[in-house]
Amino acid sequence: MSPVTAVAAADSTAALAHFTASLTFETDCADVHAALTGGPNAMDFVLLDVRSPAMFAQGHVPGAVSLPHGKIVASKLAAYPPDTLFVTYCAGPHCNGATRGAIRLAQLGRPVKVMIGGVTGWVDEGFQLATAVSV
Repeated sequence: MSPVTAVAAADSTAALAHFTASLTFETDCADVHAALTGGPNAMDFVLLDVRSPAMFAQGHVPGAVSLPHGKIVASKLAAYPPDTLFVTYCAGPHCNGATRGAIRLAQLGRPVKVMIGGVTGWVDEGFQLATAVSV
């Protein structure tokens, strides 16, 4: 028996519930890219780069707003309606900054998802980064 089959897979009903639920918590780079390039109505969320301003300046997803996870407070979100969906990302799968940012947003009662893959995933997909001074 291999390590893959040593633990039985979930039944189809449990698997469907699990994988469906996972999409309520996360999105991926391809879906974000499609929204960014899909016209003015496609970008129906705020993309937050939760890394440091220096990292943001070195390269970020076009259209992202720089807001380090440690700086996410209610006053920084006041310009956005309460039902605004935020999507957080950080450096990549080796970084938990996107999760930390998502926790802070959820604590503030804001809808939130994590863009899995972060900057690493974005580049792996062949998408270009923007460079600019943090705002």
